[in-house]
Amino acid sequence: MMVIIENWLPASRENYEFILSIWKWFPVAYSMQWLVSWYGMGKTSVKSPLNIPGRLAWMTMEVPAFVIMLYIMNTLPAQHGIEDLPWQNKTLAGLYVLHYVYRAVLFPILQPSMSPIHAVVWAMALVFQFCNATCLGSWLAAYGPTTEAEWNSYSQFSNGGGGSSVLQFAVGLVIFYVGLTSNYFCDEELREIRRTEQRRQERLAREQGRPVGSIEKHYSVPNNGLFRYMLYPHYFSEWIEWLGFWVAAGFGCVPARCFLVNEVFAMLPRAVSGKKWYIEKFGEDKIKGKYAVIPGVW
Repeated sequence: MMVIIENWLPASRENYEFILSIWKWFPVAYSMQWLVSWYGMGKTSVKSPLNIPGRLAWMTMEVPAFVIMLYIMNTLPAQHGIEDLPWQNKTLAGLYVLHYVYRAVLFPILQPSMSPIHAVVWAMALVFQFCNATCLGSWLAAYGPTTEAEWNSYSQFSNGGGGSSVLQFAVGLVIFYVGLTSNYFCDEELREIRRTEQRRQERLAREQGRPVGSIEKHYSVPNNGLFRYMLYPHYFSEWIEWLGFWVAAGFGCVPARCFLVNEVFAMLPRAVSGKKWYIEKFGEDKIKGKYAVIPGVW
């Protein structure tokens, strides 16, 4: 396969390390969210000439995640004389692609409706996906362990490694799939709220002989499953996914650690702000007893 951008896509080792060094500092930028209430997406989106239709924006900002991963996995090994990657590398890349095929393609298709997304949020998401997929993909394709011997050496903590034994890898897979499954069911619970409203509006429209209106901005307080305890269990579940990925990759995998840390720093302020939004819209009584995103903590 052809090189798209010489030394950048796929990245040379020097450029991989440069991008990774920047990726480590993303939490500082995400912390700025604590200082502002605006977030041009979802329930807090507002009318703007810079808005992009929800499904189109979501797909175009999320699809690059797995496309870049697949591209790097199919080009970078050959550039470094690697004929075949160990099963661990392929499995981890597969987990990443699995998540993003759901997140980028199936999720927006399954949504009954999606609010518009501001171009600034869309652009920030693209930067996130490029850095994340480049760092993880490069590590898996060439710059992490690329032979069984290297994985065995990498997993020896007693020798200063930070790697993953087969048992630890298996534990990480279980954690990942628990998070993935929970994430899907949380999303499905939110979808059902809009489906219920859509059915109600369709019934009323038939009775009154008028067109069905948009349900783009319909919200209510979900109470099933993990929503009994927190308002953003889909965020929490996604963190569990990527914790499992990091466990499987080994605690010495810096790109996997950065991914998890950056997700928490990016999403925690939105969850805390979102709880305030729920309280303002539905009242303290309906939100009483629910945490924002981390049960028993926040």
